[in-house]
Amino acid sequence: MPRDDLNSVVTPADIRSYVINLPRRPDRRAGITRSLPPELPVTFTSDWDGPFDGRQLTRHVIEQSGYTLFAWQIDSDNPWWRRPLKLGEVGCTLAHLACWRHAAHAGSEPFVLVLEDDVVLAPTFLDSLLTGLQCLSRASHFDLLYLGRYPLEPDRPALPGFVRPGYSHCTFGYLLTRHALGRLLAARLEQAIVPVDEFLPALSIDHPRQDLRARFPRQLTALAFDPPLVRQLPKDQAGSDTEDSDFVEA
Repeated sequence: MPRDDLNSVVTPADIRSYVINLPRRPDRRAGITRSLPPELPVTFTSDWDGPFDGRQLTRHVIEQSGYTLFAWQIDSDNPWWRRPLKLGEVGCTLAHLACWRHAAHAGSEPFVLVLEDDVVLAPTFLDSLLTGLQCLSRASHFDLLYLGRYPLEPDRPALPGFVRPGYSHCTFGYLLTRHALGRLLAARLEQAIVPVDEFLPALSIDHPRQDLRARFPRQLTALAFDPPLVRQLPKDQAGSDTEDSDFVEA
């Protein structure tokens, strides 16, 4: 069902924006700041205190902060699922969760944009985003809109310029509706921490892992820009703050 809470064109004032960034990565903050549209003020997670840096996390710190880890490691052909979580994955998830919590209480904008600091924005990024949102606000209901991602399973057709995403990874650029924020927070991710790359798909598709489907039932409608609106810097160029961390100790 189309959104009916916007009676005029979508503007930057309709979007609350966040960038996931660590205090020890001012280089990345400077890089993305140069490409961010000036009309789109953002909040950086590096300005907050929080257990977001995998290099500073331990299981003890995670549990003392009130979080519980999901039983992640399973016997599987998928190498990512058969290894323990990495502390950087936990920190990244907690940073995204902090953005959702902040947005839920800090404003009333109908849309919430979350970018990671290794995202690449084209000069036309804002115009393309606003045009896409205007199209969707009149034509199609959505809760989660991927701006970029790595598809792992086939997508399905949607409107021109958009697809209904299949199982996908990476959260370097996505947008949520305010309604979706309530659903995300009600899922109580803090009680069963998994990588955010898996959490968002679990809420929007039938996740390939049965245990994740059971813990996080499908409840969001997702769309994705096609072609993608943003891309991610290659790992050999930007590194990975998520992967460059130790595994969570048993």
